[in-house]
Amino acid sequence: MSDELADLKKRFLRLQRLHEVSNVIHSSLDPQTALQHIVQESVRLMHASSGSVALINPTTGFLDIEAAENLPANARQLKLRVGEGITGWVARAGRPARVGDVRRDPRYVMLGEHVRSELAVPLVVDGATRGVINVDSDRLDAFTEEDQQLLEELAFQAARVIHNTWLYEQIRQKARLFETLVAVGQAINSTLNLDDALRVITHEASKLMHAKMCSLMMLDDSRDWLDLRASYGAGQAYTAKPRLNVEESLLGIVVRRRKAIQIENVQTSSRYQNISVAREEGLVSLLSMPLIFANVAIGTLNVYTATPHQFSNEEIRILSALAELSAIALEKARLYERIVDVEEQLRQNEKLSALGLLAAEVAHEIRNPLTVMKMLYHSLDLEFPAKDPRTKDARIIGAKMDHLNKIVEQILDFARSTEPKLVPVNVNQILEDLGLLTRHKLRNQGIEMIRSLDPALPSVMADATQLEQAFLNLTLNAVEAMPRGGRLKITSRLVKPSGKRSGPTRAVIEFTDTGAGMTEEQQRRAFSSLLSTTKPKGTGLGLVIVARVVETHRGELKIKSKPGQGTTISIALPV
Repeated sequence: MSDELADLKKRFLRLQRLHEVSNVIHSSLDPQTALQHIVQESVRLMHASSGSVALINPTTGFLDIEAAENLPANARQLKLRVGEGITGWVARAGRPARVGDVRRDPRYVMLGEHVRSELAVPLVVDGATRGVINVDSDRLDAFTEEDQQLLEELAFQAARVIHNTWLYEQIRQKARLFETLVAVGQAINSTLNLDDALRVITHEASKLMHAKMCSLMMLDDSRDWLDLRASYGAGQAYTAKPRLNVEESLLGIVVRRRKAIQIENVQTSSRYQNISVAREEGLVSLLSMPLIFANVAIGTLNVYTATPHQFSNEEIRILSALAELSAIALEKARLYERIVDVEEQLRQNEKLSALGLLAAEVAHEIRNPLTVMKMLYHSLDLEFPAKDPRTKDARIIGAKMDHLNKIVEQILDFARSTEPKLVPVNVNQILEDLGLLTRHKLRNQGIEMIRSLDPALPSVMADATQLEQAFLNLTLNAVEAMPRGGRLKITSRLVKPSGKRSGPTRAVIEFTDTGAGMTEEQQRRAFSSLLSTTKPKGTGLGLVIVARVVETHRGELKIKSKPGQGTTISIALPV
């Protein structure tokens, strides 16, 4: 009876101790803290002199000591293969090992001279051995079978803790990744400056990867050299290092193969080109990811750690996602540069069109007096004697007037050849594209563009290029009217004839600015002539071009304005 009571007391004490240990190791969701609790409680529970928790690295396959108690400082640097040492044997076999004298066991790999006995049990997470709990003692035969059972029970509790902390860390890392991707995406969308976007990317990548430094390299136009475009955490030695040759450098291999590369220690790697820079900057492990857009490598995104580190598959996926965003940012910047070029081309087209209209109007104005001159010349019926030199002069005058008339007719014929080519056109799409073309100019001048476009607006028969030119002229005219900033509202709507009114259904497009406004005289003459502008600055050609475009499209143009209260210009086109 007394033996049963003693046995029950021992079992109760063991359960009580396990309960206490369970409370401690479940007290943190941080993986590193939880592992340290596990090894500390294992050493205390077993009355051991030292202990460790080693986990199988899924990337390398080695056993890495993740937490230790009373082990030598260099013990964490030890990396055992699965099957190597007592720890490796337990990891491979999935069974515990209790060794009374480690000096007599050929499997033992010595970590400290004081160790005499060892107890190791597997950590089984989700049905697979993921690591080993070890406790050591400086006494021979320090661990009993009961100790082994107790440590196995603790390992069972620890496995649940490790599983939960891993899940928590994955969720937390994914949340951080999502936040980073949102921040980077916002940076890309909120700035048209490429360098600003790339600086945000390197900063966020460095924080997310817990890296010492992050850099972004880009191929030059020749695709023979990699240039540093952005960095975070880099010192003078790194930023001043020479550009890298694609054929001769490690990062060049990343570009050529379009695959990620990781180096455990760039300070000792013969493949790394700037070893002296790495040592001066304190850079150790490297993960380099190619920047790929449209299946073409355009650069690399690189993270460096300050200590030896084996990047996990999850970390590689994270950097891959950031690299994709970086490539999008680069392409967006290039597209924007093209848009600026297109905007400049449109302005040049506007000038050419204006010159054409101006030439036509000048030709028209010349033809009228020229016709009168010809009529008067012929009515004079100038006849001189054959030998009179005035006979030749009169003939030359008549010929030159005919020549002038021919030139005028050619100019007018050329102007008439620019009739619009009417096809179904989506007006709203032209207005959307206009916003993209002029966004940079409006932002620089502090002008807010507001678009209120009717999604049900049908297509109109128009020449898209001429309409785009007219809308651009109205926008630029509004910008000139708001030199200190303001608001430009562009609306589109469908207007149907009502009541006794007859006529076609019209698509109405309005441009309303908050600029200086116009007087009645300025409104009256705004669209009248290329040669009678009332604008204090500029040529006054823009609004005349708008009027000509609307006229050739059988539309209607109206202006409503008051000095100091802005201007509204509306275009009505038949549907």
